[in-house]
Amino acid sequence: MLRHEFQPGRLVAGTFLTLTGIIYAGDAGGAWETPWFAVIPLVIFGLFLAGTTALVTRAIRRRHRTTTRPAATPRQDTPA
Repeated sequence: MLRHEFQPGRLVAGTFLTLTGIIYAGDAGGAWETPWFAVIPLVIFGLFLAGTTALVTRAIRRRHRTTTRPAATPRQDTPA
C-alpha cells in the first residue's frame, strides 16, 4: 500500500527547482558562468508547468472518480 498519493505537479516543481539549484551550484563551483537573472524564467516556467500539471491531474482524477463510483440508489424508507 502506498504511503501517500502520487502528485505529478509537485514532481514537476521539484524537478525545475532542483535544476535551478544545479545551475547555481555550477556557477558557484566555477564550472560555468550564469547571470543572476537567467534562472528567473526557468523557475517561473517550472511553477507554471507544475500548476498546469496539477490542474490536469485533478481533473482526470475527479472524472475517473465519478465514472467508477457506483450510482447512488435512492433510499426507500418503509413506514413502520
